[in-house]
Amino acid sequence: GVPELIFEESKIVMKPTFSVFITMNPGYAGRTELPDNLKALFRPMAMMVPDYALIGQIMLYSFGFSEAKVLAEKMVTTFRLSSEQLSSQCHYDYGMRAVRSVINAAGILKRQDQELNEDKLLLRALRDVNVPKFLKDDLPLFENIINDLFPGVERPQIDYGNLVPQLHKS
Repeated sequence: GVPELIFEESKIVMKPTFSVFITMNPGYAGRTELPDNLKALFRPMAMMVPDYALIGQIMLYSFGFSEAKVLAEKMVTTFRLSSEQLSSQCHYDYGMRAVRSVINAAGILKRQDQELNEDKLLLRALRDVNVPKFLKDDLPLFENIINDLFPGVERPQIDYGNLVPQLHKS
């Protein structure tokens, strides 16, 4: 190979250990295919779907959850059942972004109240992150899913101050 090249008036020293990787998600919403002339320059590589439950478990432990294994399984099951039972909408996301959003919300709640039941914290995080994006017809289905996965856990009561009365007034 060539030991160096000039690119836009800058000398770039080539290193044999350097590689470029492009992550493509064909068919993923909002993504376009790489043009064939560029695709020919790269070698395809198979990827696996990550273990969301294990990733979630580790993240929950990092936020101080002691029941992280069970909670991560419940969260992943919630997303799997939601993807199977709720309507298909382009703004519904049950992948790693959703897992991170719920865990980050749960972590913030955990920091605010260390003594609150961890099931209740995760339940609130699941609801806080997901309910605002669901259509009206999907809400009862989602509530049934979380009621099945969190039996006997009462829904946390949240004080939104004057927000709800003001919304009803307008």
